[in-house]
Amino acid sequence: MRLVIVWAALSALTLSYLWLDHSAGQAASTAVTAAAIVIALVKVRLIFREFMEVRHAPVLLGWLTDAWLAVMAISLLGAYAAGIALN
Repeated sequence: MRLVIVWAALSALTLSYLWLDHSAGQAASTAVTAAAIVIALVKVRLIFREFMEVRHAPVLLGWLTDAWLAVMAISLLGAYAAGIALN
C-alpha cells in the first residue's frame, strides 16, 4: 500500500509540473524553472527512499543520498542563477 501512495505522489508531482509548464506558456520564468528543479529533486528523493530501499538501509546511506540531493540542488540552481547573471 505504501508504494501505491508513493507512486500516486510521484504522479501528482509530474502532473503538477505539467500544469506549471502549461500555465507558464511561452515565457519561462525563474520561478517556473526553480520549481521544476525542486519537483525533480523531490521525486528523486522519493524514488531513493521507497523504490531503491534506502529507507531500510543504514543511516549513513540515507545521509549520503540526502547530501547528494543537496549538492545537486545547489549545483543546478546555482548554475541556472549564474546563467541568468551572465545574460
